[in-house]
Amino acid sequence: MKMKDKMLQAVGAHAKGMVAKHKMNVDVYLNNPTGIGEHSCVVESVTHELEELGKWADILRTLEEEYGFYA
Repeated sequence: MKMKDKMLQAVGAHAKGMVAKHKMNVDVYLNNPTGIGEHSCVVESVTHELEELGKWADILRTLEEEYGFYA
């Protein structure tokens, strides 16, 4: 496997993991917001998680659209 392919694969795997992480965090906030004691503003926390989710989803889309790599 070429170095380029390995790099794209690594970036894609990382981005997929980050998407899963931020989706899970949003799910936790939505399903049990009282269980998160250190976060006084749940809406702000959900917004932050959605921003991060969007960032990583955009990276995956860019890999697909610009480099033809499907993670």
